[in-house]
Amino acid sequence: MDTSYPREERWPPKRGPPPASPAPRDHLVWAIFNTLYMNFCCLGFVALAFAIKARDRKVSGDVEAARHFSSKARCYNALATAGSVLLPLLLAALIVTGVIHLSKLAQDSVGFFTYQFSGSDDEDQ
Repeated sequence: MDTSYPREERWPPKRGPPPASPAPRDHLVWAIFNTLYMNFCCLGFVALAFAIKARDRKVSGDVEAARHFSSKARCYNALATAGSVLLPLLLAALIVTGVIHLSKLAQDSVGFFTYQFSGSDDEDQ
């Protein structure tokens, strides 16, 4: 690296006053959790992609695009969480109701098959 020439000193740009509205949330932690633990139909991965895009836009200063991607990340995170929580509950409910129905059906069929014909014919007499 050639250091013989003097370098121009560039000062970092001055930051203006903080924005009036708070910066949008990127929902990155939620997306990572959904990707690792509850990845229903890859919605957690899609949420992670939008959360990373939202964080990149927020760091670069494009607040409007960050809000847009943050909204999409929140939507996909909610869908992934709801699908991963509600579908196993629905499946468990279907299994329980199926077992109850089959047990009642088995009890009724036991009564049908244990019917004994009497040895004497009362109808003939």
